[in-house]
Amino acid sequence: MTSDLTSPTLAQVISVLEEFFPSSTAASWDRVGLVTGDPEQPVRRIHAAVDPTLEVIAQARDAGADLLITHHPLLLRGVHSVATTSAKGAAITSLVVGDVALYVGKGQVDAGITGRDLLLDSGSTATEVMGLGFGGSTFRFAGRPGEASGAADLGGRRVATSYAGLVRDHLAAQGITADVVRLDGAVETAITLGVADAIADVVETGTTLRQQGLEVFGEPILRSEAVLIRRPESSQGRGIDVLHRRLTGVVTAREYVMLDYDVPEDALDRVIELTPGLESPTISPLSRTGWYAVRAMVGRGLVQSLMDDLWDAGARAIISTELSACRL
Repeated sequence: MTSDLTSPTLAQVISVLEEFFPSSTAASWDRVGLVTGDPEQPVRRIHAAVDPTLEVIAQARDAGADLLITHHPLLLRGVHSVATTSAKGAAITSLVVGDVALYVGKGQVDAGITGRDLLLDSGSTATEVMGLGFGGSTFRFAGRPGEASGAADLGGRRVATSYAGLVRDHLAAQGITADVVRLDGAVETAITLGVADAIADVVETGTTLRQQGLEVFGEPILRSEAVLIRRPESSQGRGIDVLHRRLTGVVTAREYVMLDYDVPEDALDRVIELTPGLESPTISPLSRTGWYAVRAMVGRGLVQSLMDDLWDAGARAIISTELSACRL
């Protein structure tokens, strides 16, 4: 493929990426660099994401991207087939058919956002800084009804999962030795196919498990969510601290709303009891004699009942406002 005169080639873009994120600084177990694509093809539009999922690849194709850069690798471990019957095969096929190059740029960075499950499974030395309150999931064991009631029943048995490192560590911490089988794709079919005696997977509604005649058992292995992580040896102390503080402000703001209302003087004591705020509410006199404007932060889950109580106490013009960020 010949390149456009005005567009850089894929090789030129990769050269720039290598300057910022040298592949030589990646962990020994990681798989960085170009996965698919012709180094001489022109790159006019780039799409960036955390994971190279089918949904992300579809978004890149729909956006007309020539290059998809992701934080996590598509092919971390050995792959025996790229047939579209597997998630990896379908992803590679979609990339090739769509003529989208995939470059995994996971070099020397100081911080990132990933899932807690992926962090623990990777064995990375990166440390979790904070949970971000989205992308939540529960990781659990499942099997045929009545065959196991807890992790202790898995000793000497086969457990299939896409998160072998995480499951091995979880079982080892309880002194349980099991044969952990790593699978990609539809883990819930492993028991039916005779590959495993139990599985460990992300469970949301449990519908897929029930369709396979399975049920969850035991305590959750992990409750995961999106997390901010950092390298233990990162020299960007202040930069990471600022990022942490700003993200904390956004996450915290989701828990509150700002409530504004007008109230007559004789109802002030009652409404202050209802909305004390964090330190105290802001109270300002209105041009209307005997009336005051009150502003206070309140818990998001309480706002509807508080508005009812405030109305009953005599407050009027009650307004709830979303918060985008805060510092508490």
